[in-house]
Amino acid sequence: MVVTGGDGRVLFCSPTQHGSCADITHARQLGLVRFLAGGPAVEILADAGYQGLGAQTGGCVVTPPHRKFKKNAPDWYEEMHERQRKAHSSRRIRVEHGIAHLKYWRALARHLGRREHISDTVQAVAALLSHQQTADLAPARTM
Repeated sequence: MVVTGGDGRVLFCSPTQHGSCADITHARQLGLVRFLAGGPAVEILADAGYQGLGAQTGGCVVTPPHRKFKKNAPDWYEEMHERQRKAHSSRRIRVEHGIAHLKYWRALARHLGRREHISDTVQAVAALLSHQQTADLAPARTM
């Protein structure tokens, strides 16, 4: 799980888990639900893997709209759903760019090491990327 700021800068990268785990389960195990339920009033733009988390966090987690009709949806519903989905996607694009910056690093794009070490590699790359992005924001020194 990766959390980015509004500008796409990586703020947090969770440790990896062995095996398959749903996004929403991983968020619950990390304590995100408890933190957001009684914590700061923030808005987190999430993908469809986190649907249902918004109700548990008091609306802090915003996911793409859930599809109400599986088959034979009215035309007006198809248009409305597509508009809502595109609006969410347009707001979330900076988050996706922040995640993509992690994938640019060769250590994560093609991990050839042992699975036991991937979590340490992810944390190290996230820390380096965050430091690099912070340094890029700092004004240049003049002498």
